[in-house]
Amino acid sequence: RGGRPQAGFVGYLTGSLSWATGDGHWPARFASPQTVMLEAPLGAATYGNEFGRPTIMGFWRVFDLLLAGPQGMERRGYAKPGLLAGGFGVVPAHAVHKGKARPGDALVVLGGPALPIGLGGGAASSLHAGDNPQSLDLASVQRANAEMQRRAQEVIEACLAMEQANPIITIHDVGAGGLAVAIPELLHQGGHGGVIDLDAVPRDDLAMNAAEIWCNEAQERYVLAIAPHDLPLLQEAARRERCPWAVVGHVTDQARLVVRHAGTVVIDLPMGFLLGDPPLVTRHAEAFSPRSSPLQPSGKTLHQLAMAVLGHPTVADKGFLITIADRTVGGCVARDALVGPHQVAVADYGMLLADDNGFAGEAFALGERGPVALLSPAAMARLAIAEALTNLWASGAQLAATTLCANWMASCGASAEDGALYEAVAAAAHYAQELGVAIPVGKDSLSMGLHLPEGLSRAPVTLAVSAFAPIDDVRLALTPQLQAIFPSTLLLVAPMASWRLGGSVLALVTDQLGDQPPDITATQMMTLYQGLELVRPLVLACHDRSDGGLWATLCEMAFAGGLGMDVALPPTIPALQGLFAEEIGLVLQVGSTDLHQVVRVLTEQGLYAWVLGQVTQEQRLCIRHRDQPILEEPCCVLRAIWSQVSYRMQHQRDDPGCALQEYLGLSRPDAPGLRAVLPAAVSAPDKRPLLQRGARPKVAILREQGSNGHREMALAFHRAGFEALDVQMSDLEAGRMTLASCQGLAVCGGFSFGDVLGAGRGWAQVILSAPRLREQFEAFFHRSATFTLGVCNGCQMLALLKDLIPGAAHFPPLLPNRSRRFEARLAMVELLPSVAVPFQGMHGAQLPIPVAHSEGRIAVAPDQGATWLASGLAAMRYVDGRGQVARDYPENPSGSTDGLCGLSSSDGRVTILMPHPERAVRSAALSWHPHTWAEASPWIMCFDNLRAFCC
Repeated sequence: RGGRPQAGFVGYLTGSLSWATGDGHWPARFASPQTVMLEAPLGAATYGNEFGRPTIMGFWRVFDLLLAGPQGMERRGYAKPGLLAGGFGVVPAHAVHKGKARPGDALVVLGGPALPIGLGGGAASSLHAGDNPQSLDLASVQRANAEMQRRAQEVIEACLAMEQANPIITIHDVGAGGLAVAIPELLHQGGHGGVIDLDAVPRDDLAMNAAEIWCNEAQERYVLAIAPHDLPLLQEAARRERCPWAVVGHVTDQARLVVRHAGTVVIDLPMGFLLGDPPLVTRHAEAFSPRSSPLQPSGKTLHQLAMAVLGHPTVADKGFLITIADRTVGGCVARDALVGPHQVAVADYGMLLADDNGFAGEAFALGERGPVALLSPAAMARLAIAEALTNLWASGAQLAATTLCANWMASCGASAEDGALYEAVAAAAHYAQELGVAIPVGKDSLSMGLHLPEGLSRAPVTLAVSAFAPIDDVRLALTPQLQAIFPSTLLLVAPMASWRLGGSVLALVTDQLGDQPPDITATQMMTLYQGLELVRPLVLACHDRSDGGLWATLCEMAFAGGLGMDVALPPTIPALQGLFAEEIGLVLQVGSTDLHQVVRVLTEQGLYAWVLGQVTQEQRLCIRHRDQPILEEPCCVLRAIWSQVSYRMQHQRDDPGCALQEYLGLSRPDAPGLRAVLPAAVSAPDKRPLLQRGARPKVAILREQGSNGHREMALAFHRAGFEALDVQMSDLEAGRMTLASCQGLAVCGGFSFGDVLGAGRGWAQVILSAPRLREQFEAFFHRSATFTLGVCNGCQMLALLKDLIPGAAHFPPLLPNRSRRFEARLAMVELLPSVAVPFQGMHGAQLPIPVAHSEGRIAVAPDQGATWLASGLAAMRYVDGRGQVARDYPENPSGSTDGLCGLSSSDGRVTILMPHPERAVRSAALSWHPHTWAEASPWIMCFDNLRAFCC
């Protein structure tokens, strides 16, 4: 059980974080850009965390500028914020095509109840902010219930697992327009009609009228067509997952929609009337005409400009957006946003393993260049596509296998803006055709304007591109992490020697736009891709040149690798252009012995290849121009500037002390980063005992509604020779399954009951308040031949069941993290000498491990922790990169006493952990691991030990 891997991405477009915040000029009705970026990411991350989809990639564009217009100065920027959210995954071949509903098939609503929310719908979102009354804004607010979405998704995945017996004929999500759109569209696919009974629709407000039931946009719902004889299959799956569902009507052979409510027909219309050819909308637009002027020196020194560009939010560290989102759930993430042993937020793409055993995968990357549209909408569209493709190249993706998704944002309504949008869309369409890539899907938000006291602030026409492609082997992907190989050389590769500054971050930090924007033709893009493919085997590291230009690219590569560089700009161009032009290109690290061959191949392909200079062991960045040093700084100083925005946002949003500890730590020149220390017993994970022989002991992978870590937990136990059984708490309650036949119990992570009753508390109370369940669990814990492993939410739940567990009286409650935030990181832990069965023979190991929790703090008196250590009850603790007990944040992400994060019962049979070893049993599923590790990481030994215990 459990679907194929899926992952998500998120992007934010906001106005200035400093402009009009708190000085009385920002309309009280609207959240300021700073407030949006402090609060909105928390909501987005929380939804993904609870749903159980890793958020592994994103972007943040900050833009706000006053420009001269026909009626004087006008403000351009993302005063009305934009949010791009999406996901990717794999659909099984047998489920790719929807079937067609037939007369007599049941129409089913699966998922959450109807509520009087989202009734304003598109009427509000399609207006510039301020054009609509506040009452319409409030009527358009939707509610997000990730835990309900998880339940509905589990039902759908259970149906998919039936393959040819899948009862779902066709499916449609409920979004804009509610059932009023979803049901007619589903019927229209089969060319039929339907009869609907609104009284059968599950709803939480019985006072809702017919229009509200029919049109509300309550989320986490699907409409399905099911053959009547297959309804019991759906019913059983929904009952297991405690997911609401109801038959609300049936398909008819007459192409007519009939809707009844309270015994009265409220709608009776031909389907052709509803979904016939809609009237075309005609817009009259004027051709785009840029209002630009050459970039003028600002009076600032080169050093001042470089530091301003490095600290601009568009370029700067995005850590405060990343560590609040789970990036490891599912156990199949091969690349998230954080790179290298120092976990620096510079990844060019996100990547998933396609299955549980092989190394094929899927990758995706993002691209957007909104400000350039104010100079050339067509160039903006081409750059967005080219940036996504350039980022994707590093993953190993082939151009011919790539697919794009286009998300458009604009402030339509003015003739010039409509003309700019037309020009951008036409350019994107032609560009994709020339490249031979498809754009099969997209979305638009065309009301990106906000009424401010001085007038309407309009966003530039913006295309955010998502590029997706299959990957043959995720292990061959490249990252920006400089490799400690000396001598090695840095090489700038671009389609041509062009250095235009229009729309660049350099222009924005000087309150200008410039005149000539970067651009790239389809022919140049294909040449770049083809040339890079020829030299890929010789490349050690790479990073794209984008926001912030070459300057930002070099800094980020130095941060990721913990190394320095000594480079020189081409002498034929001014230093400003060489450093800050944002033309499409990449910086490659190649071994010096391979340099001549790489340059030869690239130049033969017609590409521009400039030898920048050398990678150095000294953590210092030195940039020369015309034989003179023009910028020279220690990397720790540059890192402090680059990470200042993230620190300031964390300082306001999270615990200020934690924010300061992290900021001071990341800019230390001697910060060692992640490492691995392995005792001899675990140094060769490939030399594992042959545990596949004989019977496979049964382990119950226990989950409750809201759990999301069962897939990777089952995989870890399966790899160690167990028969992993998917056990929902509803199975135990109904008596469909018991723990009597199982030797092992694994209580997995997630958000049981959405944590609304506290982390793990609701789950524990289900057991403690039901005598039959209480007796079953107590009997299991008292059987001497059994083991129990509780991770994350399972750890929290078992700690609350300590009265049922022999030798567990010392289990403490888990408290909220000291940072006051969900912590998703790759942390270092030490395995302590303990009685814990999973860690026998592993004490002394210091290993990276994923953490993902919001309530994982063990707070006890220091003498209590010392007692646990002395008696072998403490199994795991956080350590820093030097192997010392981690007491500071983020090395100790929860703030636990003495870094404690794992405990054992007195006989070692019950182990509770906050970190996630089950997500790390494959080396390829770790954001960073030593290159010497085999396919199976040392963490598999935990599960091997449990298998040996069962022998």
